[in-house]
Amino acid sequence: MFARSSLAALVLAAVSVSAAPGLSLALSGPQSVASVSALHVTATLVNTGDVELKLLNDPRTILNPFETDSFAITDAAGNAPSFSGAVVKYVPEQVLAANLESSFTVLAPGASIEVTHDLSKAYNFTAVGEGSYDIAAANKLQYVDPATNALVTIYADVAEASHTASLSGQLAVSRHSAISKRIGYQSCSTSRQSTLVTAAAAAQTYANNAVTYLNANTASTTRFVTWFGTFTSAHRTTVLSHYTKMAAAKYADYTYDCSCTDSDVYAYVFPNEFGTIYLCGVFWSTTTTGTDSRAGTLIHESSHFTRLAGTDDIVYGQTGAKALAKSNPAQAIMNADSHEYFAENTPAQT
Repeated sequence: MFARSSLAALVLAAVSVSAAPGLSLALSGPQSVASVSALHVTATLVNTGDVELKLLNDPRTILNPFETDSFAITDAAGNAPSFSGAVVKYVPEQVLAANLESSFTVLAPGASIEVTHDLSKAYNFTAVGEGSYDIAAANKLQYVDPATNALVTIYADVAEASHTASLSGQLAVSRHSAISKRIGYQSCSTSRQSTLVTAAAAAQTYANNAVTYLNANTASTTRFVTWFGTFTSAHRTTVLSHYTKMAAAKYADYTYDCSCTDSDVYAYVFPNEFGTIYLCGVFWSTTTTGTDSRAGTLIHESSHFTRLAGTDDIVYGQTGAKALAKSNPAQAIMNADSHEYFAENTPAQT
């Protein structure tokens, strides 16, 4: 009996040790296209491990066809097209907590999924011109650890995650209509328009208050250091410039588009197309003010516009933003969530 129990324990231990996650990523598409509108590539993700993977459908990854910057594209000389797609406010930890089925892709061992991406929605080849381009897919993903229910980063094997295509003819597409210079709503119900009036007013107050605070505080403060790191006059000048421009571009003068149906995303913008903010599921379920609020989201998204602050999504969430402020203040002053949390100031700091 002892020998049999010991053998069973050893077998279970061996199975436990051998169980390991793994992914492979392959990319396919046309070898040549006569217009960028035909430049569609398909990412194929295969579970090569021996455990089931519950993968996050993060809009910033190849698992989601959202027009984010999920590819590295270069010609033989290393020239790259400009990114003209969307930047989104997305908080993985909140998605994990909600645990909606649509938020994840579950792959059993050996299973695969294909996701097709229209690269014309995210990249503009006008400046680099016609030619042959190497296209590589980003391989960073996250899955849910069943033992801890925590998100774990995994990198797919990219042995076949590149593709070469020759592009000629049309080099960019126009996706959006011109923006009117007054408040406007697209696909917004009457109740949502009312919500947006309140949110826009609160965002304007956040931006105005940030300008007032930075003008009044010309030396290091706890609030500044928390979100933007070690105080320097140059960094204060940069951040003040951002909020000054954001406050001047009145939030009541934006166009708000309510057509997005993604339940995991707060909002997104096209940074080079000033004036329209696209609002998604989480935006409507959060609060008007406070951490990750509607007003704060409008601060976050407006900071992305290149004519205002040109921020990026370097990290998300308060924990990540605080860590970034400590480790890399130069990046913190260009991080969208850092601008949002400084403006929201919740809990309040002086």
